[in-house]
Amino acid sequence: MEALITAEKLNHHYGSFHAVQDLSLQLKRGEILGLLGPNGAGKSTSMRILSGNIVPSSGSVLLNGIDLQQQPLAAKAALGYLPEQPPLYRDMTIAEYLEFCARLHHIARPEITQAIGDAMDRCGLQGMGTRLIGNLSKGYQQRVGIAQAIVHRPDIIILDEPTSGLDPNQIIEIRKLIRELGEEHGVILSTHILPEVQTICSRVLVLNQGRIAFSDSISNIGETAPSSLMFRLEQTPSLDEIRSLTGISTAEAISGGHIRVGLEANTPPAEISGQLVAKGWGLKEFNPERDTLEQVFTRLTTEEGG
Repeated sequence: MEALITAEKLNHHYGSFHAVQDLSLQLKRGEILGLLGPNGAGKSTSMRILSGNIVPSSGSVLLNGIDLQQQPLAAKAALGYLPEQPPLYRDMTIAEYLEFCARLHHIARPEITQAIGDAMDRCGLQGMGTRLIGNLSKGYQQRVGIAQAIVHRPDIIILDEPTSGLDPNQIIEIRKLIRELGEEHGVILSTHILPEVQTICSRVLVLNQGRIAFSDSISNIGETAPSSLMFRLEQTPSLDEIRSLTGISTAEAISGGHIRVGLEANTPPAEISGQLVAKGWGLKEFNPERDTLEQVFTRLTTEEGG
C-alpha cells in the first residue's frame, strides 16, 4: 500500500518545553490510525504539524509524497481536516457552506455541485442542503464538519475528537462513517475514547510526554507475552509461597478460589505452570491473561509518566 503520510523525526518546542520528540510515522491508504495519549502527551501539537497548521522545530512531513514545508499548498490539497471544534458558519445553509469549502479547495465550478452531492451522500446529509447549520443537532453538525473535510476528495483525512459531545446513537453513526472512509482513504483519528480506537482503527499509536510509547496493529495487542495469569489449585498455599516462585511479581486471591499473579517481564507461562505442578499443589485451571488496549495504555502512560 502506498504511504500517504510519511513523517520523519518531528520535534516541536514551545520555549523550553519539548512538546513533540522524534516522532516518526507512516499512514497508508486503507488504514485508520488511532492516535492516543493522556492530556499533554503531544497529540494536538502532532495533529497541527501533520495538518500544516504549525511548522515543526525540526523534521519533515510528506503528504502524498509532497513536502509539506516546501510545497504547502500542493501538499495540503491531499488533506481533509476536522479539528475538535468544527469550523462551521452557523448562519449558512449546509449547501452554502460546502460550496464555500469547495471553492476554497479550488474545485472547478462545473464539478462543485457533484462534489457537494457526493460529500452530503457519504455523510448522511441527503436532502438537507437548505437547512441552517445553526439549527442542526451536534451530531449533524459533526457530519457537516466531516463533509467539509472530504468535499475535495482528499486521500488523507485527519479527525480530531469527531465523536466528542455526541449521544450514543450519534456516536454509532459517526463511527460507521469513519469506518467507511477508512476503506478508500488514509485516516488519522485522535480520541480519548479507547473503545473507539479498538472498534474502528487498524493501528494504534500511543504518545506519552511527546514521544511514541507504543505503535502496533490493533490485532497484535495482547499477542505478546501475557503480563498476568489466573489459576486455581486443589490445595491453598499462602500468597507469600506463590510470590516466592520465579517470575512472579504479585499475587492476589480473587473470587471462586482463583489466584491472579503478575509476571515479571518476558516470563513464559509454561515456566509458572511447571513450578505449580512441581510443588504438588494440584493445578486445576490455568489461564494466561492477555493485555487489552486499555491495560497497555494505562501501563505505558503511568509507568513512563511517573
